[in-house]
Amino acid sequence: MSQVRKKMTKKIEKAATKSALPLDQILIGDSIRLMNELPEHSVDAVFADPPYNLQLGGDLLRPDHSQVDAVDDDWDKFADFAAYDAFTIEWLKAAKRVLKPDGCLWVIGSYHNIFRVGAILQNLGFWILNDVIWCKNNPMPNFRGKRFTNAHETLIWASTSKDAKPCFNYDAMKNMNDEKQMRSDWNLPICSGNERLRTENGDKVHPTQKPLALLYRVILSSTKPGDVILDPFFGSGTTGAAAKLLGRHFIGMDRDKIYAKYAKQRIARTPVSPSEDLLTTPSKREEPRIPFGIILERGLLRPGQFLFDERQRHRACVKADATLQAKMSGDNVTGSIHKVGALVQGLPACNGWTFWCYDADGRGNLVPIDILRQRVRAEQTSH
Repeated sequence: MSQVRKKMTKKIEKAATKSALPLDQILIGDSIRLMNELPEHSVDAVFADPPYNLQLGGDLLRPDHSQVDAVDDDWDKFADFAAYDAFTIEWLKAAKRVLKPDGCLWVIGSYHNIFRVGAILQNLGFWILNDVIWCKNNPMPNFRGKRFTNAHETLIWASTSKDAKPCFNYDAMKNMNDEKQMRSDWNLPICSGNERLRTENGDKVHPTQKPLALLYRVILSSTKPGDVILDPFFGSGTTGAAAKLLGRHFIGMDRDKIYAKYAKQRIARTPVSPSEDLLTTPSKREEPRIPFGIILERGLLRPGQFLFDERQRHRACVKADATLQAKMSGDNVTGSIHKVGALVQGLPACNGWTFWCYDADGRGNLVPIDILRQRVRAEQTSH
């Protein structure tokens, strides 16, 4: 079968699978049962905010003796750790069944449950890719003054297996972080103000509503436009709102009709996503390969010209065959832009395109040679 035909077949199969899914809907009922009713390997990602099993004992009071609106709902109560573990095993099995082989799982929790969840998902064959710390800029104080203020929650990002190839939009995350690699500590405020959903009486709709900023980052980092994200503990609908905003589909599940009512209203108010070209960050790894030799052939650099690193600690001369020559301990070393860049730094590898710079105007203004590569790519694309 030709590559074109294979791609067409996959596209048709993907469309058929999607048509069988309750896309952009909130399903009411037990999430484990509902997940097991979906087709196998049909969703691209699962974001789960399961019960934390907080094990609260007695009322929690502020210093002025007013009561804190803590999580004391029945859905967060379990008889013991064994009961919680059994519940966790079942929902994780159901999630793994519905995930595509290269899909991913996100699960968020606190110190009460995240370590138990992490061990169980490893036992079930999931492969942990990262743990991400959500550092809360404005955490709730520790009113009793007997422990540290609990100012973070932990997210586990996992693939379905060690050999899976989950989506990771590295360049999008780097752009979001001012051209620096996105770290695994995310400083974001808790949900408050106008973002917090409230009933007609002014009460919180959901005690653990997550901020849109958190789900925005999760979804943008690990899914593509058009992907399907399943949230088995949908609650206030943050996953659905972020998915709609970013041009993804969602499937929400929750046992509580009241939560679903307000989540549906919230998502209806969420703006529709822009066109796909505004949602996609092209991966540099997927861009057309440009050999360094083309830069010489086009006359953008010339044989005999010197290249420097940004701090001008190293210098190399461009040869006619598109290799570089540099001196190390009095001897000449020759090789590709990558090899010589690695050698002069004493490193095992180097991206020569971003390491080496050239004098762009003859006045010592150094510019990475990657600019020249991007110029050639742009010209090829325009033709």
